[in-house]
Amino acid sequence: MDITAVLDLLIHGNQLKRTARTGWVQRGVPNPEDVAAHSYGVVFTAMVLAQLVDEPVDLGRVLAIAALHDLPEGLTTDIPTPAWRYLPDDIKTQVERGAMSEILADVSFAPDFMALWEELHAAETAVSRLVHDADKLDMFLQAVIYEEQTGNRHLAEFWQRPYRFYFPQAQAIYDQLRLRREK
Repeated sequence: MDITAVLDLLIHGNQLKRTARTGWVQRGVPNPEDVAAHSYGVVFTAMVLAQLVDEPVDLGRVLAIAALHDLPEGLTTDIPTPAWRYLPDDIKTQVERGAMSEILADVSFAPDFMALWEELHAAETAVSRLVHDADKLDMFLQAVIYEEQTGNRHLAEFWQRPYRFYFPQAQAIYDQLRLRREK
Protein backbone atom coordinates (compact mmCIF):
# COMPACT_ATOMS: atom_id res chain seq x y z
CA MET A 1 0.00 0.00 0.00
CA ASP A 2 1.34 3.40 -1.01
CA ILE A 3 0.36 5.60 1.94
CA THR A 4 1.48 8.76 0.12
CA ALA A 5 -0.87 7.99 -2.77
CA VAL A 6 -3.75 7.32 -0.38
CA LEU A 7 -3.04 10.60 1.45
CA ASP A 8 -2.98 12.46 -1.87
CA LEU A 9 -6.36 10.94 -2.76
CA LEU A 10 -7.81 12.00 0.60
CA ILE A 11 -6.49 15.53 0.04
CA HIS A 12 -8.24 15.61 -3.35
CA GLY A 13 -11.48 14.53 -1.67
CA ASN A 14 -11.00 17.18 1.00
CA GLN A 15 -10.72 19.82 -1.73
CA LEU A 16 -14.46 19.41 -2.33
CA LYS A 17 -15.04 21.14 1.02
CA ARG A 18 -13.50 24.28 -0.52
CA THR A 19 -15.02 24.03 -4.00
CA ALA A 20 -18.14 26.16 -4.32
CA ARG A 21 -21.20 25.02 -6.20
CA THR A 22 -20.86 27.56 -8.99
CA GLY A 23 -24.52 27.56 -10.03
CA TRP A 24 -25.59 28.90 -6.64
CA VAL A 25 -22.85 31.55 -6.70
CA GLN A 26 -23.95 32.68 -10.19
CA ARG A 27 -27.49 33.08 -8.94
CA GLY A 28 -26.52 35.26 -5.99
CA VAL A 29 -27.05 32.75 -3.18
CA PRO A 30 -25.15 34.04 -0.14
CA ASN A 31 -22.85 31.46 1.47
CA PRO A 32 -23.78 28.64 -0.93
CA GLU A 33 -23.01 25.01 -0.24
CA ASP A 34 -19.75 23.53 -1.42
CA VAL A 35 -19.40 20.38 -3.52
CA ALA A 36 -18.78 18.25 -0.41
CA ALA A 37 -22.07 19.39 1.13
CA HIS A 38 -23.85 18.54 -2.11
CA SER A 39 -22.13 15.16 -2.22
CA TYR A 40 -23.41 14.42 1.27
CA GLY A 41 -26.90 15.42 0.13
CA VAL A 42 -26.64 13.02 -2.80
CA VAL A 43 -25.39 10.19 -0.56
CA PHE A 44 -28.23 10.73 1.92
CA THR A 45 -30.89 11.11 -0.79
CA ALA A 46 -29.60 7.98 -2.57
CA MET A 47 -29.70 6.03 0.70
CA VAL A 48 -33.34 7.05 1.19
CA LEU A 49 -34.32 6.36 -2.43
CA ALA A 50 -32.72 2.91 -2.25
CA GLN A 51 -35.29 2.07 0.45
CA LEU A 52 -38.20 3.23 -1.72
CA VAL A 53 -37.58 1.89 -5.21
CA ASP A 54 -39.11 -1.37 -6.32
CA GLU A 55 -36.01 -2.55 -8.15
CA PRO A 56 -33.44 -4.22 -5.91
CA VAL A 57 -30.20 -2.22 -5.69
CA ASP A 58 -26.90 -2.85 -3.96
CA LEU A 59 -26.86 -0.17 -1.25
CA GLY A 60 -23.08 -0.31 -0.88
CA ARG A 61 -22.65 0.32 -4.59
CA VAL A 62 -25.24 3.12 -4.51
CA LEU A 63 -23.43 4.87 -1.67
CA ALA A 64 -19.99 4.39 -3.22
CA ILE A 65 -21.08 5.87 -6.54
CA ALA A 66 -22.87 8.73 -4.80
CA ALA A 67 -19.76 9.51 -2.74
CA LEU A 68 -17.52 9.49 -5.82
CA HIS A 69 -19.84 11.21 -8.28
CA ASP A 70 -18.33 14.72 -8.07
CA LEU A 71 -14.76 13.88 -7.01
CA PRO A 72 -13.28 15.24 -10.28
CA GLU A 73 -14.65 18.68 -9.40
CA GLY A 74 -11.81 19.05 -6.91
CA LEU A 75 -9.69 19.66 -10.03
CA THR A 76 -12.21 20.84 -12.64
CA THR A 77 -14.42 22.92 -10.32
CA ASP A 78 -18.18 22.75 -10.60
CA ILE A 79 -19.18 23.56 -14.18
CA PRO A 80 -22.78 24.79 -13.93
CA THR A 81 -25.45 23.48 -16.27
CA PRO A 82 -25.93 26.77 -18.19
CA ALA A 83 -22.28 26.61 -19.30
CA TRP A 84 -22.70 23.15 -20.82
CA ARG A 85 -24.50 24.53 -23.86
CA TYR A 86 -21.26 26.31 -24.86
CA LEU A 87 -19.15 23.17 -24.57
CA PRO A 88 -18.78 20.40 -27.16
CA ASP A 89 -20.93 17.33 -26.56
CA ASP A 90 -19.52 14.98 -23.94
CA ILE A 91 -16.52 17.27 -23.18
CA LYS A 92 -17.54 17.63 -19.54
CA THR A 93 -17.46 13.86 -19.06
CA GLN A 94 -14.15 13.59 -20.93
CA VAL A 95 -12.54 16.32 -18.82
CA GLU A 96 -13.89 14.83 -15.59
CA ARG A 97 -12.70 11.36 -16.66
CA GLY A 98 -9.21 12.79 -17.10
CA ALA A 99 -9.37 14.47 -13.70
CA MET A 100 -10.64 11.28 -12.10
CA SER A 101 -7.79 9.31 -13.68
CA GLU A 102 -5.27 11.84 -12.37
CA ILE A 103 -6.78 11.83 -8.86
CA LEU A 104 -6.74 8.02 -8.71
CA ALA A 105 -3.48 7.52 -10.64
CA ASP A 106 -1.33 6.12 -7.85
CA VAL A 107 -3.75 4.16 -5.66
CA SER A 108 -3.98 0.40 -6.04
CA PHE A 109 -7.79 0.47 -5.99
CA ALA A 110 -8.05 3.02 -8.83
CA PRO A 111 -9.70 0.52 -11.23
CA ASP A 112 -12.48 -0.18 -8.72
CA PHE A 113 -13.22 3.50 -8.09
CA MET A 114 -12.96 4.32 -11.79
CA ALA A 115 -15.39 1.51 -12.66
CA LEU A 116 -17.92 2.94 -10.19
CA TRP A 117 -17.55 6.41 -11.66
CA GLU A 118 -17.88 5.07 -15.20
CA GLU A 119 -21.01 3.12 -14.20
CA LEU A 120 -22.61 6.37 -13.11
CA HIS A 121 -21.82 8.05 -16.42
CA ALA A 122 -23.09 5.15 -18.49
CA ALA A 123 -26.45 5.40 -16.67
CA GLU A 124 -27.36 1.86 -17.69
CA THR A 125 -27.86 0.23 -14.29
CA ALA A 126 -30.54 0.72 -11.67
CA VAL A 127 -27.82 1.79 -9.24
CA SER A 128 -26.45 4.50 -11.54
CA ARG A 129 -29.92 5.77 -12.39
CA LEU A 130 -30.84 5.94 -8.74
CA VAL A 131 -27.72 8.06 -8.05
CA HIS A 132 -28.60 10.33 -10.98
CA ASP A 133 -32.07 10.77 -9.49
CA ALA A 134 -30.55 11.49 -6.07
CA ASP A 135 -28.18 14.06 -7.59
CA LYS A 136 -31.03 15.96 -9.22
CA LEU A 137 -33.34 15.65 -6.22
CA ASP A 138 -30.68 17.10 -3.95
CA MET A 139 -30.23 20.04 -6.33
CA PHE A 140 -33.97 20.77 -6.49
CA LEU A 141 -34.32 20.39 -2.73
CA GLN A 142 -31.45 22.82 -2.20
CA ALA A 143 -33.04 25.29 -4.63
CA VAL A 144 -36.29 25.26 -2.63
CA ILE A 145 -34.42 25.67 0.65
CA TYR A 146 -32.43 28.61 -0.74
CA GLU A 147 -35.63 30.20 -2.08
CA GLU A 148 -37.32 29.79 1.31
CA GLN A 149 -34.31 31.06 3.26
CA THR A 150 -33.28 33.96 1.05
CA GLY A 151 -36.24 34.81 -1.18
CA ASN A 152 -33.83 34.63 -4.11
CA ARG A 153 -35.95 34.99 -7.24
CA HIS A 154 -33.13 33.91 -9.56
CA LEU A 155 -33.82 30.31 -8.60
CA ALA A 156 -37.22 30.27 -10.32
CA GLU A 157 -35.47 29.14 -13.51
CA PHE A 158 -35.01 25.69 -11.93
CA TRP A 159 -38.76 25.20 -12.12
CA GLN A 160 -39.49 26.49 -15.64
CA ARG A 161 -39.46 23.01 -17.17
CA PRO A 162 -40.57 19.94 -15.24
CA TYR A 163 -37.82 17.37 -14.75
CA ARG A 164 -38.31 13.66 -15.48
CA PHE A 165 -36.70 11.11 -13.18
CA TYR A 166 -35.82 7.48 -13.82
CA PHE A 167 -37.72 6.14 -10.80
CA PRO A 168 -41.38 6.93 -10.07
CA GLN A 169 -40.55 7.30 -6.38
CA ALA A 170 -38.02 10.03 -7.15
CA GLN A 171 -40.57 11.64 -9.47
CA ALA A 172 -43.18 11.64 -6.70
CA ILE A 173 -40.77 13.35 -4.30
CA TYR A 174 -39.91 15.96 -6.94
CA ASP A 175 -43.60 16.54 -7.75
CA GLN A 176 -44.33 17.02 -4.05
CA LEU A 177 -41.40 19.43 -3.80
CA ARG A 178 -42.83 21.46 -6.70
CA LEU A 179 -46.19 21.60 -4.92
CA ARG A 180 -44.53 22.74 -1.69
CA ARG A 181 -42.73 25.47 -3.60
CA GLU A 182 -45.94 26.72 -5.19
CA LYS A 183 -47.68 27.15 -1.83
